[in-house]
Amino acid sequence: MEIYFTNKGIKRMNLILLILFLAACKSPSPSKGLVTAEEFKQLPKIDVHAHYKYPRTYLIDFFNRWNLKAMLVDVAIENEGTVVRNFDNYAAHQKLHPESFYLCTTFTADGIEEADYAERIIAQLKKDIDQGAIMVKVWKNFGMVTQDSEGNYIQINDARLNPIWDFLKENKITVLAHIADPEQAWRPLLDENNPHYNYYKNNPQYHAYNFPSMPSYEEIISARDAWIENNPGLKIIGAHICSMANNVDAVAARLDKYPNLSVEVGARFGDLAMQDSEKVKSFFETYQDRILFGTDYGTGEEESQLSAEEVRQEAERLEEQYKNLFHYLVSEDSMVLRKQNTKGLGLSKVVLSKIFSENYLRYLKESN
Repeated sequence: MEIYFTNKGIKRMNLILLILFLAACKSPSPSKGLVTAEEFKQLPKIDVHAHYKYPRTYLIDFFNRWNLKAMLVDVAIENEGTVVRNFDNYAAHQKLHPESFYLCTTFTADGIEEADYAERIIAQLKKDIDQGAIMVKVWKNFGMVTQDSEGNYIQINDARLNPIWDFLKENKITVLAHIADPEQAWRPLLDENNPHYNYYKNNPQYHAYNFPSMPSYEEIISARDAWIENNPGLKIIGAHICSMANNVDAVAARLDKYPNLSVEVGARFGDLAMQDSEKVKSFFETYQDRILFGTDYGTGEEESQLSAEEVRQEAERLEEQYKNLFHYLVSEDSMVLRKQNTKGLGLSKVVLSKIFSENYLRYLKESN
């Protein structure tokens, strides 16, 4: 039987072949030791740094499809003498879907000069833990925001905080520490392709370059390192790759020096993509027991405030964002990530299993 192709038919066949070729490029090759798409989908995943403050009708189905859970992380924002927390929102969301979410509380140095400061913070933490919090976050309020009555910035290694660290040690509560910002925060905004350009352009209050009186990046990092060293019994996860994501060698030096330190990768994939892929892959493989997956993704308003179309677009955007991060970790494809030309890391199933869930599940086991 002979088959004849018209020009239209040939074009259609070429299109089909192109699609099949592209699909093959995006499918990991088992012969290279990469996980398949289905293997990865079934892999348990925990996003240890998420901010889903408000429920979404699409969210639990999304989590179930990807075998994903998330830590709901509260952040305390200080503004003109007031401290705004959203712990009640996160606690309500976690209570609604306890099978999908963990809960993380927070505190600030606001009122640190008062005699009952530590006692008051510990009382708040006890209350939050009773409501289900299993982790505590400290934010860049320490070092970059909170000042005492004389205008001195309160650093994370301030001795007045020691009773709080002792309480957390005794109760085996892990601390998620976002101390300092990327080094770019202390530099002028010159490169629109820098992964942090848009954040500091849209949030000038956190662009340290605008505030010469603020402690330097190096000073805050030094205080952070001293805090880690002074609290060897405290389990610490350095949020955003320890605010040193642009230099995996510097992160590796801290992991080598501080056995109680791990890191999570939320919102710093662009920094990783700026560095040599083989070097970054080696970092992940070397410290596979000390790296955790995170995103910093979340929901900032109630679903009732959004139109059906806005909710649909939000769901599609979230799916695409997670897929991009998964693709970077799983494949060896060339790609553009946060405006950076890079190559996927192609991590093995063993390494992926640790980063996505096993490392944090070990934290939970050690806390009980």
